[in-house]
Amino acid sequence: MRHLIDFGDLSRQEWDALYQRAGQIIDEPEQFIDVCRGKVAASLFYEPSTRTNFSFQTAMLRLGGTVFGFADPSSSSVSKGETLKDTIKMVSSYADVVVMRTPWEGAAKAASLYSAVPVVNAGDGGHMHPTQTMADLTTITRLRGGVDGLSIGLCGDLKNGRTVHSFIKAMEKFQKIKFFLISPRELAVPDYIRLFMREHDMWFTEVTSLESVMPQLDVLYMTRIQRERFVDPLEYERNKGVYVLTRRKLERAKENMLVMHPLPRVDEIAVDVDDDPRAVYFQQARYGMFARMALLEHLALQPRREEPDGVEIGTAPVCRNPRCITQTQHYLPPLVKKNGGIDCCAFCDGALE
Repeated sequence: MRHLIDFGDLSRQEWDALYQRAGQIIDEPEQFIDVCRGKVAASLFYEPSTRTNFSFQTAMLRLGGTVFGFADPSSSSVSKGETLKDTIKMVSSYADVVVMRTPWEGAAKAASLYSAVPVVNAGDGGHMHPTQTMADLTTITRLRGGVDGLSIGLCGDLKNGRTVHSFIKAMEKFQKIKFFLISPRELAVPDYIRLFMREHDMWFTEVTSLESVMPQLDVLYMTRIQRERFVDPLEYERNKGVYVLTRRKLERAKENMLVMHPLPRVDEIAVDVDDDPRAVYFQQARYGMFARMALLEHLALQPRREEPDGVEIGTAPVCRNPRCITQTQHYLPPLVKKNGGIDCCAFCDGALE
């Protein structure tokens, strides 16, 4: 049973095959209108979403399949106290693929332990968002011809930005990537991402100034400061609006640099940037739909798994990350994995003491 919990679940060869399929769908969409006829996707969105939710629903409908689910957990049995395990076991008995977004880090991994069908992580808290990464890579490859050898600036909230974390992990599969990590020090990438980059000999530098590195970038990936991820509202107030991309600032950028953003934006990209030919964030959202079509076709046609796979349980302390799914779903086994030689929670990637 294949799932997409983390972009690391895909090999470079698998990604290349998915991109080729997405390209075929972009070029000849009429050839794919019936490939998932009779297949059903379950859409479980435990927190608000516009682009990702609509993108997945539209992707399945364009493939000839159907969709059911919820965009508000208060309208489901979750509001009555149903566990994630029971929800997934029931939903996967109805569907051929489960797409889920939650505010709990590691929830998609937890769901995959109990699902009879493939699970797709559409965002788990501030942890990972692998299908956004598929949209990002499809955009870069389609518009630049490839990904290898690029200098990429990631700007904004790199601590809580699940799109950033997924993107960095995906880039381990490509060659000669340079990362400029642009953020306030208190919103720098989390330790497990830094450990991952060092373990895989990825080139990166951490800076606080966007303007100082702008001329070196082939891709500028802007992100918003995410109010919903802050425990302390004062911390949010200190950091909101710290980076704002304007048309004037783009004067120092390369003529063929791509300006990307996972959306929604708040104030980090001025409206006057929208008309610049380097601004591709709305194209990026459309390419994401095609990438998700390729993924759903691949996963929804898999055979069902009626018995769960065996789970290798580690012997380590319980995860202390307050946003980890293990904090609320206490039946979950304490799964452990190595990250940079350090024992980490296999659900949220948090270091275990």
